[in-house]
Amino acid sequence: MLCSSGDKPANPRAWRSASLALTAVAVLALTTACGQEKGSGPADSQAVGNAGSAQSGGYGDASAGGSAEQAAKPAGQLGVRDGGELGKVLTDSAGFTLYRFDKDTAKPPKSNCEGDCAKKWPVVPAGDVTAAPGTDASLIGEVTRPDGTRQLTVAGRPMYRFAKDTKPGDANGQGVGGVWFAAAPDGRKASAQAGNLPGMSVRDDPDLGRILVDGRGMTVYRFKKDSAWPMKTACTGACLEKWPVVAPVDTNDTEGVIKKGFVVFDRPDGIKQQTVNCWPVYTFSGDTKPGDTHGQGVKGLWYAVSPEGSLVGAPK
Repeated sequence: MLCSSGDKPANPRAWRSASLALTAVAVLALTTACGQEKGSGPADSQAVGNAGSAQSGGYGDASAGGSAEQAAKPAGQLGVRDGGELGKVLTDSAGFTLYRFDKDTAKPPKSNCEGDCAKKWPVVPAGDVTAAPGTDASLIGEVTRPDGTRQLTVAGRPMYRFAKDTKPGDANGQGVGGVWFAAAPDGRKASAQAGNLPGMSVRDDPDLGRILVDGRGMTVYRFKKDSAWPMKTACTGACLEKWPVVAPVDTNDTEGVIKKGFVVFDRPDGIKQQTVNCWPVYTFSGDTKPGDTHGQGVKGLWYAVSPEGSLVGAPK
């Protein structure tokens, strides 16, 4: 058994019976190896940052001041700009930020943004697209959407623009809903730390000790209302705008992190989330730079995570 809550029933027979029942569930959920049930109970639902941005109109929405014509244009000659805290950001020929969607897949390429979603996040058409100078042209590709149109992909990831980016250089779509992120030139999420850190590693914090950080160097947190066995999340909806999930990380792209229970959680809302020792993990929107730990102890429910997946600094 890869994951457990850490507390076994006192009655051995009850434990064996529970184990047999859970084994049957595990066979049906091999992708997580931790069991899955829809979470229940209250969630921390404070909204910050770009809360509500995903509810905007189409790219050319008058209130956003965007350009409907720009939304329909192929990307042309791709560019790369310095996004400050985001690092290198991929843009179209006009300098508009290109985005990727966590609910899409790269292998095989597939877009899961249609209908109203595609009005808020216009797809970047394929064709008449060339790689940015100094980038790998072999990463440029396309995917055929359900309506028959072709969409630009970078490293297999479908590319989008955002309705509320009204001028070149805007990145108002960054982090929306915990699932939309500016794209780096290699198709990954833009990050000032990209390429310098593993997908998840350990940092020695002067106050908290050894804690986990993501590939950007941002502190990783757990929510006390979640559970590991069966795996459940109590952070949904607006909560995710404040506490974005940690996207799946390849086990080989880690350093110092426990391998047991390092699996992907297919959440009930369709988002794929990394777990550590089967506990769902998050970052905090209030942390603006590597080394920040502003999420530590929030409401007595959110705490940094040790390399073994346990809560750091939480009251016993």
